[in-house]
Amino acid sequence: MSAAEPRRDFAAAWQAAAAVSPLCVGVDPHAAQLASWGLPDTAAGAREFGLRLLDACARSGAARLVKPQSAFFERFGSAGIAVLEELLAAARGAGLVTILDVKRGDIGSTMAGYADAYMDPASPLCADALTLSPYLGVGALEPAFAAARAHGTGIFVLALTSNPDGARVQHARTPDGQAVAAEVARLVAAFDAQAGAPQAGLVVGATIGGAARELGIDLGGFPGPLLAPGYGAQGAGPAELADVFGAAFERGQVLVSASRSVSEAGPDPEALERRIVGLARAVRHDRG
Repeated sequence: MSAAEPRRDFAAAWQAAAAVSPLCVGVDPHAAQLASWGLPDTAAGAREFGLRLLDACARSGAARLVKPQSAFFERFGSAGIAVLEELLAAARGAGLVTILDVKRGDIGSTMAGYADAYMDPASPLCADALTLSPYLGVGALEPAFAAARAHGTGIFVLALTSNPDGARVQHARTPDGQAVAAEVARLVAAFDAQAGAPQAGLVVGATIGGAARELGIDLGGFPGPLLAPGYGAQGAGPAELADVFGAAFERGQVLVSASRSVSEAGPDPEALERRIVGLARAVRHDRG
């Protein structure tokens, strides 16, 4: 790293952002969303969509967490990747904290390559944090854990997702009888304990109901951040957040992801700002 690419401190960054609001605004320029905004289904359309959302977040002063979905930029090839790089830089310049939703997970040098791409501040694709898939084995993610230690970048490891097929893997039992998702949670918590800071977190769907309790996972006692997709348009509300996350929700550890609930306000800047402010206020109110 050069002096121009300082070490990240995601543990401090997410806590400061969540103190403003736990709302995490998704940046998902899929074809239908671009069409609803009157934008072309191109990299240029995705750029305009993303910049408007980032500007609305920054101007509202109510949301400092943003989560671009890499797939919706990757589909445009190199032009889309260039847009993603631009948006990550723009978000950082605006004081926003970025969680890049890439769900990478591989072994050996391949995982190390992903870590170089998304976790090294010298890379134009580096975000403040990224999502990882542990289902080649949590141990296979060691290059990402090593990069987190080296660069201060955050990681969110998939634990309990709300898609129906997820339970077949995540609820399965290891030879010692522990649920796979519980093993993921244990190892991520151990990383935070070793780091001495809440730098690594879990992805847990806000619509999973009592699954965590049934699998013996104490989300209320988890030390790090919990990224919770599913709020709003996907069906979860305050009751679901309180039920799934318990004390962690009350303490402000749950980063509540909302994409369509924000972007469906339309492209008008003032309408977007009002929607962000309203959702941010609602989530804080939901926490009591």
